[in-house]
Amino acid sequence: MNLPSYCDRRNATAPPRLPGRATTARRLSAAAVAAVFLAGCGTGTPKASPHSSGPGVSLAPPAAPSLSPSSPPSSLTATATACTNSTKLAGWSNRRLAMLTIAVPVSETSVSDVSSEVSAGAGGVLLFGSKAPSDLGSRLTALKSHVSGHLGLLVMTDEEGGGIQRMANLVGSLPWPAYMGAHWTPAQIQQNVTKVATKMAAAQVNMDLAPVVDVDGRNVAPSKTNPDGWRSFSGNTSVVSQDGVAYMNGLRAGGVIPVVKHFPGLGGSTYNSDFGPARTLPWSTLQKVGIPPFTAAIKAGAPAIMVSNNIVPGLGTNPASLSPTVISYELRGKLGFKGLVVTDSLSAKAISAAGFSVPAAAVQALRSGADMVMFDLKGNVSSQTSSIATAITNAVAGGHLARSRLIDAAGHVLAVRHVNLCS
Repeated sequence: MNLPSYCDRRNATAPPRLPGRATTARRLSAAAVAAVFLAGCGTGTPKASPHSSGPGVSLAPPAAPSLSPSSPPSSLTATATACTNSTKLAGWSNRRLAMLTIAVPVSETSVSDVSSEVSAGAGGVLLFGSKAPSDLGSRLTALKSHVSGHLGLLVMTDEEGGGIQRMANLVGSLPWPAYMGAHWTPAQIQQNVTKVATKMAAAQVNMDLAPVVDVDGRNVAPSKTNPDGWRSFSGNTSVVSQDGVAYMNGLRAGGVIPVVKHFPGLGGSTYNSDFGPARTLPWSTLQKVGIPPFTAAIKAGAPAIMVSNNIVPGLGTNPASLSPTVISYELRGKLGFKGLVVTDSLSAKAISAAGFSVPAAAVQALRSGADMVMFDLKGNVSSQTSSIATAITNAVAGGHLARSRLIDAAGHVLAVRHVNLCS
């Protein structure tokens, strides 16, 4: 998320403008690149959840099995519907399914404020703040005790580096990604991120809304007019691709789920969508410059991707997070992404400027192929959460959101945490 607090850091400092890495040091050998891309691929990769519209049980009697001397005994048993997360979720109420697709915002200094939302089945909580309490781990452990069953809880935050760090006082500080991209090798990025991620996991935070794999080489702090700047590793697509995968693998090695963002790339945007309507570079340009880092991350096993709130010229007039063309056709279809798709904050001014309230945007995001929706920590969080869940359930009841799509979204939320409802 590119939130206002990112741009108002009083103590944000520019990365030293030192000479960039030498070409020979910056370019990895084919073997080293392969090692970086393969590192950690066996851990944290979400199991694809089946796309199902329900259990599909037929009321017609099964045909009698044909018997032969070679028929095994099992062939004489009527075939039962296989148990999957989707068949289990098909038995849930629409309200319960809707809650699983919501990430509820909360201050990291008072996480117990959302205990009722967690008890009601919220799929995740999003921590806000700039200094975490020393006992955050025990507080989050207490919060997780409100989760019913064994469904897990996504506890996420923005820990990117530089001026965008929520809990550096607990887990250690990272420099701006622009500094990492200019002065660290991918191996160094992965090593340093793993150290931070290990401490995040120890504090019960299991998801990081990072890395940023937008391609943006502008040497400026993020602002109202530029959501990236130092948040980007580089203006070079190849560098961003390598460093993004290294950062992602560093998080996974430390036990934290990475969320690669902001699809399909904010580099060169006209504005910061938190503050108003914004457009990306034309789609024809993004395909060459902005998409390769996402493709690299997906090939390396990215478990989750965040979609931006920018309009993509050439792919329609809605913000990307509300666009079936961007999510279902491009990200899911063409790039073949099977993991969790989360929205950027639906509280962004770009969303309201497009004519959507937060609850209406949540419905449209789910219709478009997103699995989890997020909003900002402002106003009455409990009321906002309830309004979103009600809008989703009403949309299903009214035929505006397919129940199968809601089941699919809920399935992706469970899959990223490796939850098996049949075990």
